[in-house]
Amino acid sequence: MYKLLVLDIDGTLTDSAKKISRTTKRALRRAQNKGVKIVLASGRPTPGIVPVAEELGFAEHGGYILSFNGGKIIDYKTGKTIFESVLPGEMIPMLYEDSRANNVSIISYDATSVLTETPEDQYIIKEAKLNKMPITKVNSFIDAVQHPVTKCLMTGDAEHLAEVEQREKDKYGATLSIYRSEPYFLEIMPKGIDKAQSLQRLLDHLGLTKNEMIACGDGFNDLSMIKFAGLGVAMSNAQKIVKRNADYITFTNDENGVAHVVDKYILGKKKQRQLEWKKNLRLSNITAKLYKYTHRLQHK
Repeated sequence: MYKLLVLDIDGTLTDSAKKISRTTKRALRRAQNKGVKIVLASGRPTPGIVPVAEELGFAEHGGYILSFNGGKIIDYKTGKTIFESVLPGEMIPMLYEDSRANNVSIISYDATSVLTETPEDQYIIKEAKLNKMPITKVNSFIDAVQHPVTKCLMTGDAEHLAEVEQREKDKYGATLSIYRSEPYFLEIMPKGIDKAQSLQRLLDHLGLTKNEMIACGDGFNDLSMIKFAGLGVAMSNAQKIVKRNADYITFTNDENGVAHVVDKYILGKKKQRQLEWKKNLRLSNITAKLYKYTHRLQHK
């Protein structure tokens, strides 16, 4: 029996409009009522995940937040930090100077906001909006980031940032984890952090095995946990390498793919929900098409 359901957020749990469908919420609530604990595993900072946890009823049912791609694990109900890995303090000034030398922006986070000297940067605005966090303009990034942080994020145009990525890897690749989560986002984190390793820590904490865990995801940063989990599930919209390594491929994030996994592997419901699936699938496709059409109009 599966006891832990691990969900990536963007591109997995949420649809193209960054919403969780009613069908998915209902399925997850049924799983929670059966005693299954949900883990939200995302590259987002912790404050960017908390509203999702609240929406899924973690206050009532409990659950876990795995933020920064595994850099931090929190028990939502108790507020206890189970695990945390932070960047060496001496790296912050060095990364900041590199950002200036390479003409890119850099951010980090405090408990409530995005910290940056360049709040007008379009990619920083995108990051803040995604996580529903305000941007705090600071006069000195180095002075503002005196507290322990798990991640710094450099932002810039894709072609230029690819060059910056290689330079940073050449300098710090032996001691830091450096990769682009989006063409315009360069993530810089402690070495050896990924979702699979942090999930093993959580399993050890809970006294569970990986065979009692389902993991669902779509992106490159989900690959490690999908290969690791007892049941690794890729969304139909996932990267090709993720789908190649999955045990099962579900519907897309716009087609209630997570709910389908819950019904199939946790609730054991199949035929009795076929008609409801067809109805909700049509509605989800209409919603996705409307969102994409509106998005194109806004960017003309």
